[in-house]
Amino acid sequence: MLVSKARILAATFTLAATLITPMVTSAPAHAYAPCGKKAPDKDSSSWRATADGVNMRSGSSTGCSINGYAGSTDKMDYHCQTEGAWSGGSAMMWTYARNVRTGVEGWMRTDTLDDFGSQVDCGF
Repeated sequence: MLVSKARILAATFTLAATLITPMVTSAPAHAYAPCGKKAPDKDSSSWRATADGVNMRSGSSTGCSINGYAGSTDKMDYHCQTEGAWSGGSAMMWTYARNVRTGVEGWMRTDTLDDFGSQVDCGF
């Protein structure tokens, strides 16, 4: 009995798809805030930014534009936190906040804040 090359090729592709699909679909989803993304105020706490001159960005990536700065004496109204854009297999956590003094809102890397920002997840 002869098996056509087309059938062998189809079977090979089906087997490959069966083996590869779980690897592709089982990777965790990495939610980050793209440039321009605002966040809801889910965190009822207010804190002081403890790093002078922290950039407040339009998204959770250093590639996003700077909306303003948070000084060491500025009181911040934290809204929530999320992961940043992935780079090199890892991502930093970011907090979305409003600067009470200036009214500017934006994303700040949590490692730039001595209290590590909000502990409430944004949910996206």
